[in-house]
Amino acid sequence: MTGKEFINSLANGKTDIIQVLLDILSETDSPYCLIGGLAVNAYTEPVVSLDLDIVAASDNIEGIRKAAIKNNLKVEEFEHSVNLNSDDSDLRIQLQTDSRYQKFLPAAQDKEVLGYRMMVARIEDVLQGKVWAYMDKERRKSKRQKDLADIFRIIEKFPYLKSSLPQDIQEKLDV
Repeated sequence: MTGKEFINSLANGKTDIIQVLLDILSETDSPYCLIGGLAVNAYTEPVVSLDLDIVAASDNIEGIRKAAIKNNLKVEEFEHSVNLNSDDSDLRIQLQTDSRYQKFLPAAQDKEVLGYRMMVARIEDVLQGKVWAYMDKERRKSKRQKDLADIFRIIEKFPYLKSSLPQDIQEKLDV
């Protein structure tokens, strides 16, 4: 079973929603990069997730939103994200609109993730995004715990990054 078949099977995918997303990003000529748990998977031992978090150039968000609707994706807008989903897949796509992530785009790297070629934020940026997510007290505690686990996964593989973490997170890693 290929990575694509695995994620689509896991997501009950009648439609390859990741390929739909990649086609939308290509058709709208949108610079983007993967962030979040699947980006962590690009650098470390993979963990299953049905969330696909990306950042796209802010100037392209409206075009992506329109193209998603045209491709029969449901679009929900929130304060810091545009969420895309389909009745044909359990995969949840979150297009991050928080401006802090825009600086991740220029250094993104082409990597294979689950059998797809995607632009992925560099590991230092993925870690920074996970730190921001973990430190966000408004996020559900269960989500924050997953962010902390992802931080652990990154530091296990790239121990030199530990010194870039806030002191309170470094202390949690030492437990």
